[in-house]
Amino acid sequence: MAKLYFNYATMNAGKTTMLLQASYNYRERGMTTMLFVAGHYRKGDTGLISSRIGLETEAEMFRDGDDLYARVAEHHDHATVHCVFVDEAQFLEEGQVWQLARIADRLNIPVMCYGLRTDFQGKLFSGSRALLAIADDLREVRTICRCGRKATMVVRLGPDGKVARQGEQVAIGKDVYVSLCRRHWEEEMGRAAPDDFIGFTRA
Repeated sequence: MAKLYFNYATMNAGKTTMLLQASYNYRERGMTTMLFVAGHYRKGDTGLISSRIGLETEAEMFRDGDDLYARVAEHHDHATVHCVFVDEAQFLEEGQVWQLARIADRLNIPVMCYGLRTDFQGKLFSGSRALLAIADDLREVRTICRCGRKATMVVRLGPDGKVARQGEQVAIGKDVYVSLCRRHWEEEMGRAAPDDFIGFTRA
């Protein structure tokens, strides 16, 4: 039985590297994979999945309103698809997550989703919320905070190096995202008084 998987983490945990390695393993054995990446902030028709260590591959883009089940089913009719991979899965719509579930349930194709769980304000993305609700298998990809604890949250630093506490959920540009444990995230967001002297310049 094929399953819908959600591999989630904060930034810089190696999610994309894991995705590319898993797809490579399928292809090395002569199997076909379909790769999707969010196209919400990309221009043109060609998507690219790239990791911070330099690995990259072309991928199809998905945007709001796209029927992912129909796209995979059409491809599968012409050439067998052995696994579907979705990067930046937090940007999926709830309906698209259900489409991915149908790919696993009705086409018997495993679907591997990789993405963030929460945004810089600690709120669930719509795609992540749906995946946490209905995915068959949830896998946390771990990384660490500056203090050595497990990082579960992320802060956004603007071009001036200050922590953003408000703003749009997604900001593409010169912003930098830093993964932190819950304790240090609360301090950086002004929700708790800091008790160490390590931190970013606050807005």
